[in-house]
Amino acid sequence: MESIVCSNCNSQVLGTPFSVNYRCWSCQAMISTQQCETLSKGALRLHLMTRFSRSGRPSSMSPMPNQKPNPVSFAAGHQQKKALLCGVSYEKKNHKLKGTVNDVNRMKCLLVDLYGFPVNAIHVLTEEKNNTDLSPTKKNIQKALSWLVEDCKSGDSLVFYFSGHGLRQPDFNGDELDGYDETICPSDFMTAGMIFDNYINTTIVKPLKEGVKLHAIIDACHSGTILDLEHVYNLKKKRWEDNKPPSGARKCTNGGLAISLSACADDQMAADTTAFTGNEMSGALTYIFVQTIRENPQITYGDLLNEMKEKMELANRKGCLNSPFLKKLFRCNLMQECQLSSSKEFDVNAEQFKI
Repeated sequence: MESIVCSNCNSQVLGTPFSVNYRCWSCQAMISTQQCETLSKGALRLHLMTRFSRSGRPSSMSPMPNQKPNPVSFAAGHQQKKALLCGVSYEKKNHKLKGTVNDVNRMKCLLVDLYGFPVNAIHVLTEEKNNTDLSPTKKNIQKALSWLVEDCKSGDSLVFYFSGHGLRQPDFNGDELDGYDETICPSDFMTAGMIFDNYINTTIVKPLKEGVKLHAIIDACHSGTILDLEHVYNLKKKRWEDNKPPSGARKCTNGGLAISLSACADDQMAADTTAFTGNEMSGALTYIFVQTIRENPQITYGDLLNEMKEKMELANRKGCLNSPFLKKLFRCNLMQECQLSSSKEFDVNAEQFKI
């Protein structure tokens, strides 16, 4: 028999050969062993304030309705590896997303299994938790972002992951080359507002000290420069391009390194698809990213971008990343291209991807 770890409460469950589903003895959550990363996500993230619903199978690892919520607490003491994972479902909204929590679980598995992140140093915000303090509201996300970089020291590795809606808004500060600010949408963004790239940069990029590395993985529309980093890698031209604000505002770190991998360019939309799982919806960026890293843990940033691009193109040729309705509406191919940006230029073909 094999030992299976419940991703909801981290208790160990003894598995039996050929069994697929188990119920955790501790928290009563259902566990699927079909994939370490669990199940799936929703349909399509859309442009600006246009709202469309995404559908997908709910997570099979959701807590039981009568499960008591765990008290909210951030990891005590200094942690060299810390992560904030946000999956926003927008429950009871007409732009609801079903399944974003599964991509959060997929990322959590990767961080724990491959990169040795302590479970108690991974802060998860989803609407699956029966606790309002663990919901991905604007207030909770902002609080958690501050926690992520709090007291950071040389040698620290930090991760910010977000899965949900992303929008664009006109830029009135002269900070954006394209004239638009990029945003992420908390669960309560219709009332509390969106979280702008300027805020994210100020909160988790500028405080990074010498020797501290931050990776942001953002699976949302219009997320190309969501951290407002000063350098964007052009995969076609094989070179870094200047993304410094026209206004002259400083968007740099305090000596540390910030790297962002996003689902698409600022003017593109990000897709979910069943192309990779057979019958389960999954965010294209998240699934391809995790799969590629697991297949080659020693991969460089350059090879990671190239392999992800090839897999995206393959799925696109099969028509798996496009909505026929949206293709007709916008009269274009909705192909998304993963984007790499950084606070400093580096050799993407020599530098190994490592969190």
